[in-house]
Amino acid sequence: MKIYITTQGSRMIREGRHLLIKKDDDTYHTLFVEKIEQIILFGNIEITSPARRTLLQHNVDTVFLTKDGRYLGRFSLAEPKNMALRIKQFALLGDKKFGLETARSIVQGKLANMMILLGRIKRTRKKKDAGVKAREIKKLMGSLSRAESVNSIRGYEGKGSAIYFSAFRYGFIQDQQFYHRVRRPPTDPVNAVLSLLYTFLFNRIYAAIRRNHLDPYPAFLHVPDYGRHSLVMDLMEEFRVIVVDTLTLSLFNLNILNRNDFIIKKKTAEDTTEEMGKKVDVTRDSLGRMNDPESCELFDVPSQRMEEKEEEKKYDKSGKLPVKLTPEAMHRVIENFERKLTSEFRYEPYDKTITYGEALIAQAGQFRKYLEGEISIYEPLLLK
Repeated sequence: MKIYITTQGSRMIREGRHLLIKKDDDTYHTLFVEKIEQIILFGNIEITSPARRTLLQHNVDTVFLTKDGRYLGRFSLAEPKNMALRIKQFALLGDKKFGLETARSIVQGKLANMMILLGRIKRTRKKKDAGVKAREIKKLMGSLSRAESVNSIRGYEGKGSAIYFSAFRYGFIQDQQFYHRVRRPPTDPVNAVLSLLYTFLFNRIYAAIRRNHLDPYPAFLHVPDYGRHSLVMDLMEEFRVIVVDTLTLSLFNLNILNRNDFIIKKKTAEDTTEEMGKKVDVTRDSLGRMNDPESCELFDVPSQRMEEKEEEKKYDKSGKLPVKLTPEAMHRVIENFERKLTSEFRYEPYDKTITYGEALIAQAGQFRKYLEGEISIYEPLLLK
């Protein structure tokens, strides 16, 4: 069970064997801790010492986000006990051939999903330009198979992402004023939703990796760095399109979200200071090697590599103010994210029907088998 707590000023207390979410004298939720896998806390939520001890004793993955959904940190879970597996993970970092093929497979899956979604948009929305971009990505995939270095593979990923997001807007029934991916701060409703959902996905992938006793740090596509959960970022790539991007299209096209669900956040002195010290434009780093060490911190969701196109350089976002969801809209996004993860599909490795939430865990399990040599290649999940 996944629990989201968004009521500002509430507190979590322990009462007997249960946890209660209270605000003033009102009780909003009664939680049975034995059934909880993850709790996500937004903003100003207090946890009493007895409640905190209960969460830690039951190994509940407890995630802390800002009120707007930006990742802050989490209670550290017990370290993986399989030392042989962790040693294997780190040892493979020195195997250049293994790293090259792993990175290639991950990017191949990501590009394939982008191509599939753009092809679907071309057919359903009658947008020829989406089909043109899908073919461009397909051409990149052919070149990717001949890449001789991981840096080259990262470059193809950046090019593919730029092509994809230049056509993503064609998937919306109405013009949402989405031009390209802007991570921090999001300057339009679509980017605000994408950023929030990528945060949710990141935390679910992290939990799936830990459940499979893998170390979240060593990886092959994303450079291992201080405080960077690189493996989470690697295994997240295949699910971006499948879970987040398709859901974002549905949220707007089904009118679950509309313009009234977003507010423009006026900049404060604190925001300006943060931008001067930390802000990184992800579109200017096609290989993902951020110069600012703060951008590699644990305290943010990883950006997608993006090569800047000429038409994007003309788009001036310097005067744009951050856009965020209203609390009521945030609840709808959370509800639909969880509903998305309970959607079922046929999972070929198991030859049975599972949910997308289960697929996160299953794919982490497949990656573990790949590391241990039980399977010869890691195959990312493709959009159905």
